[in-house]
Amino acid sequence: MFRGRLISGLSLALVIAMLSAPFCGATVRTVGAEDAAPVYNLYFGDLHSHTSYSDGEGTPDEAFEAARAAGADFMAITDHHYLLLEWEWNDILRSADEHDIEGEFVAMAGYEYFIPGINEINIYGTRNMPPDAVSKPYPHFEGERMTGDSLFPWIYDWIADEPGAIGQWNHPLSYGCPVCWDYYQFDFCNEERDLAMGMIECYNWGDRESSYIKALDAGWHMMPTATSDDHYGEWISGYEVRTVLLAQSLTREDLYDAMRQGRGYATQDSNLEICFTLNGAVMGSVLNGESSFTADIHIEDPDRVASDAITWVEIVSDGGQVVKNMTGDGSCIFDSTVTLDSDGSTYYYIRVSTQSNELGLPGVTAWTAPVWTGA
Repeated sequence: MFRGRLISGLSLALVIAMLSAPFCGATVRTVGAEDAAPVYNLYFGDLHSHTSYSDGEGTPDEAFEAARAAGADFMAITDHHYLLLEWEWNDILRSADEHDIEGEFVAMAGYEYFIPGINEINIYGTRNMPPDAVSKPYPHFEGERMTGDSLFPWIYDWIADEPGAIGQWNHPLSYGCPVCWDYYQFDFCNEERDLAMGMIECYNWGDRESSYIKALDAGWHMMPTATSDDHYGEWISGYEVRTVLLAQSLTREDLYDAMRQGRGYATQDSNLEICFTLNGAVMGSVLNGESSFTADIHIEDPDRVASDAITWVEIVSDGGQVVKNMTGDGSCIFDSTVTLDSDGSTYYYIRVSTQSNELGLPGVTAWTAPVWTGA
């Protein structure tokens, strides 16, 4: 397994503390170990949005102000890199720094990197950009323009080598050739590249779970995100979809850490709260190959309205296999502890269905990051 994301005290009891939050899973703590594991809070926001600096509307200042006013904990502006002028990118960086308020709102500056004929990858956590794949020559490729073929796996290596950079696969299955439209079937995974790519859009104007599963089965360790991909100046307020990050505090550093470690989940409900642990390890963790597993699941929608009732909760494993299917009781709260015997599965994640998703229809609403078994 590539990532050493082990949490101390994995075999000890998991205690979920109420603290000040209405959801008992708003913090997750493993207790009883000599060194207590971290306490994580749930932070809700959006990691894919645009402004008039590329093909959206409004300014970066307007975007961050609107997101904070709408109650988001964080938001990233990710304008298309090939449409950004140097002064525009510098202004996005300035705006993010000015609107970032520790403990209140995290403003992130990123960009959407276009790979001709393939798709796009969001890059966060760096003030630098890779060479332009659209119009600018590549000195290290003897001045030739790069195509999708030559960009893979080079772009993964660039992100891995760039200090602080974090990558996200955007809207898989959107366009491109039949062979490469899912990023060459998520080929080219190695330890360094795996650490570089922390996320994949599981929802972007549609369900993309099949690509999430394909990437997991290819050996990548990452979390699913649900993003608005807003181009209309409706930042946060115009959408129910959220990416939720598990972090110790509301700071850019801690949220970037959650993104790198794949610690979070994707939801089409703006405040759906999920706590999922396996043998006491939070989502995004890697276990040591135990022979049996205890999954603790707590899900709650604080709105307490009938349309948010939890209908189905599934434990999903390799290849998208559902190893456990549980029915909700018609309420907005779901609690369960499930024992699973080791069957060679390399990961387990949770899929949640409710009475009403982003489209206002009964169906799948949320997907968590896995806990990897270490098998």
